[in-house]
Amino acid sequence: MTFSVIGRCPETGQLGIAISSSSIAVGARCAWARAGVGAVATQNVTLPSLGPQILDSLEHGQLVPKAALDRALGADGWSQYRQVTVIDGRGHTAFFTGAEALGVHHAVAGEQCVAAGNMLAGKEVIEAMVQAFEKTPGVLADRLLSAMRAALAAGGEVGPVHSAALKVMGDVIWPIVDLRVDWAEVDPIGQLDTLWQAYRPQMQDYLTRAMNPTTAPSYGVPGDE
Repeated sequence: MTFSVIGRCPETGQLGIAISSSSIAVGARCAWARAGVGAVATQNVTLPSLGPQILDSLEHGQLVPKAALDRALGADGWSQYRQVTVIDGRGHTAFFTGAEALGVHHAVAGEQCVAAGNMLAGKEVIEAMVQAFEKTPGVLADRLLSAMRAALAAGGEVGPVHSAALKVMGDVIWPIVDLRVDWAEVDPIGQLDTLWQAYRPQMQDYLTRAMNPTTAPSYGVPGDE
């Protein structure tokens, strides 16, 4: 039903997540990240509140990912249905898959990343994601999307996926990348990649406008000088 990868860039400290699902609007429920704190994917039978709870424990409770994950799952009476991955601002990771996870499921931690999924064509899907993330050069968003493409190449889910999302946190408190394909009959990951390629050359412009409008480039709209 869902596969995802969370990761950290050791050069920039950026944190991010890419995720896809057979369900609608996966990015609205399953992708959580906070600048300098961590990233969380909550999936399978999703409890969205686990994301903010784990990030709060990482930020305010100063817990390591495993302890933050255990605390959140301990307060959830249905943890056997959850699949959750966590990475913190230093690249430390943790993951959990409950006994009631759907179909073929798997989770693997790599170098500053974790990939996980359920209803998979095979466990090799997740292993391919970690390998792709570790081997792909470039910015974090590219590495996350490379892992998603590797998942598809390895078989992906048993059935078709219909939604996908990409979120990256940088030095500001809001996402520097927050792109979603909430429903697509065909290839939501490809559509998400197209969105990223369109957004990528504009990303810094939006940050500049927010931080110092006097140095902002043209907005490119009618009436703009």
